[in-house]
Amino acid sequence: MRTMTLMTCVAAIACATPARAADGYREPDLSRAEEPVPFLLDPASRPQAVDILPPAPAPGTWRHEADRRVFRETRALQGTPRWTLAKRDVDMAVPAMLENFSCAAGVALTPVKTPMLAGMLTRVSADAERAIEPAKAANRHPRPFALDEGPLCQPKEALTSFDYPSGHATWGWTIGLLLAELAPARSTQILARARGYAESRVVCGAHNQSAIDAGLANAASLVAALHGSPEFRAAMEAARAELGAAAGAARVEPEAGGCAVETGALQTAH
Repeated sequence: MRTMTLMTCVAAIACATPARAADGYREPDLSRAEEPVPFLLDPASRPQAVDILPPAPAPGTWRHEADRRVFRETRALQGTPRWTLAKRDVDMAVPAMLENFSCAAGVALTPVKTPMLAGMLTRVSADAERAIEPAKAANRHPRPFALDEGPLCQPKEALTSFDYPSGHATWGWTIGLLLAELAPARSTQILARARGYAESRVVCGAHNQSAIDAGLANAASLVAALHGSPEFRAAMEAARAELGAAAGAARVEPEAGGCAVETGALQTAH
């Protein structure tokens, strides 16, 4: 998740370098300008995922066995269009996420064309990290390939954090919820894409299904808390106006830019 925030800093966004303990998570030093500043600066205003989410599945439980079965069965998706989409969904940076949701939003989303949206999501990425990393450190749940063999859509060396909850699922569903609020007429397509983005981590073999489910719940609690911030609500209104203007000037047709291929891949049963 830290990779995401370090890759999403943009001009005019205050940033800071995080400090980490060897055995867990520490708050970043917000006096330095290298990581986005969250909207929820007061720790008391942040939902505590460790207390909200159920513990990660324990060995021998039905949830644990279900995770293992899903991992083994989804290895058959290697080489399919759904696998290709899962590989594309590895990138968590804001520019990539804007591109990922452009077809669903019906608008070409880029940091240049929609800078207010990009800037808001950059800051939200810092809030998302704070909703994810402490819960990962508390659960210390291994990723699926630690128990079962099978192909992955990205190198194991890149998957160094713990499994539960999924950072990708939290991040993708957070963006989906926010975009659905900004563009309600496209909410079905946007939320379907957010669901698919989260499921790409199961297809990829990078996360267990339980980590995806936890990520969606984690995102919902984060978005609810964000709406308590006046600064966040103001950023949403600015992004809403920008998105409305972009919708009239930069339409994305369903067949253009691989949208039809993306839709077909998302409909793959697994």
